[in-house]
Amino acid sequence: MSLLIDTHNHLDYPDFDAKRSVLLADCARLGVVRQVLIGVERSQWPQLWRVATAHSGLYAAPGLHPCYLHRHREDDLEALRAFCLERRADARLCALGEIGLDYYIEAPDKPRQAWFFEQQVRLAMELELPVLLHVRRAHAEVVKILKRLKPPRAGIAHAFSGSYEEAREYLRLGFKIGLGGAPTWPQAKRLQRVLPQLPLDAIVLETDAPDMPPAMHPDVRNSPAHLPAICAALAPLWQISAETLAATTTLNACAVFGWDPAQL
Repeated sequence: MSLLIDTHNHLDYPDFDAKRSVLLADCARLGVVRQVLIGVERSQWPQLWRVATAHSGLYAAPGLHPCYLHRHREDDLEALRAFCLERRADARLCALGEIGLDYYIEAPDKPRQAWFFEQQVRLAMELELPVLLHVRRAHAEVVKILKRLKPPRAGIAHAFSGSYEEAREYLRLGFKIGLGGAPTWPQAKRLQRVLPQLPLDAIVLETDAPDMPPAMHPDVRNSPAHLPAICAALAPLWQISAETLAATTTLNACAVFGWDPAQL
C-alpha cells in the first residue's frame, strides 16, 4: 500500500467532530499516514492542538491566516510566539501556517497583510520551522518578501494555481508546491499544462479538507480520505503511476517537515 501525507487540512474544524475517529481509521486503512492541521486565528489554536495531540499521525501548524485579518490583533503575534515556544520540544508542532497574502478578497488591506505575513516569517525563522503559504493574486509580493527574508527552512506554497514562472520562483527559494483537488477538475486546463513542467521533487499533496473537493467527490464535504483519489488523478499529468507519485510526494513532505521516512 502506498503511504501518503496530507500536508494541509483543517481536520480540527467542527465539520469533523461527529466522526473524526471513524475518518482517521479510514485514512489509516487507505495509507494516509500523516496529516498537518492548519491554523487560521488565535482562538482556534487550542482546538487545533487538542485534535493534533489526541490522535497519532496528526501534526499542527498554527498561524494567522490573511483572510481573517479583521480578527487579528498585533498582540496575536506575541501570543503565537508564546504558543509555539511552549510546545517547541513537541514534534507535533511542525510549521507555521497558513500565512501569506490574499489580494483576491474584497478591498484587501495590503500593508497590514504584509506586516502580519513578514512578522510570522520572522517568527518561523526564529523557531526554525517551515512556513505554509496561502497566496491568492499576490505571488510577486510574497516572493519579494521571501527573497528579502530568506527563510532557511522554506516550506510549501499551498493550493498552488499560478503560472510556471511563479512556481519556479518558489522552487528557487526552496519551497515545495502543494497540490490538492483543484487540478483534478476538467476546467483547470491551464494548471494542468503547468504542472508537468515542474520536477517531481517539488510536489507535495494536500486536501485542504473540508474545502476544495476534488472532481471525483464534487458534492460532498472534502476529506483527507480523498487523498489517494487525488494522487491517482494527478499522477497521469507526469505520466507516472499513482504509487510513484505517492512515494515521491511522501518523501518530499518528509523533507519539508524534517521527518524520517523510515518512521512512517
